[in-house]
Amino acid sequence: MPSPALFLDRDGVIIENRADYVRSWADVEIFPQAIVALAQIRNSPYKIILVTNQSAVGRGIITFETAQAINDRLVAEIEKGNGRVDAVYMCPHAPDIHCDCRKPQPGLLLKAAVDHALDLSRSIMIGDALTDLAAGQAAGVQQTILLRTGRGEIQSQLPQAQQYIPFAIYNTLADALTRLF
Repeated sequence: MPSPALFLDRDGVIIENRADYVRSWADVEIFPQAIVALAQIRNSPYKIILVTNQSAVGRGIITFETAQAINDRLVAEIEKGNGRVDAVYMCPHAPDIHCDCRKPQPGLLLKAAVDHALDLSRSIMIGDALTDLAAGQAAGVQQTILLRTGRGEIQSQLPQAQQYIPFAIYNTLADALTRLF
């Protein structure tokens, strides 16, 4: 039987979002509450999947290998904190490429669903941007959540936010996961 997934954006959800891009591990500021929250749901039946746009690769700011190394180290830090991440899916393209994997497109979620036999209708998408909600909803994810961390507070006030209703809003990943699990 297919498993549900908890899809998580990276920047603004687990780590601080940076306007000038996360270029190296030195730029990573982990939200401590996110690590604690992920540890608390470690035994959840949900697959925990990170889905992240990393246009810094497509813009030539960092290499694909650097972006992967940052993701790998983040997963290692989550695991060190007794959390779990089952997979990471990353779009390395710049916005002008118009690929199917860059959120708001659902490509990352759809690929994860195939690779991990996921039931998208029972899954959850948590992000800090309307593009995260759009990707989740386009993939058939029934529950989408916007966090106020990162860009979420500003994004929730945009007029286009109305087109993604219903979605829940929480202050942090810990707040959301406490309510969900």
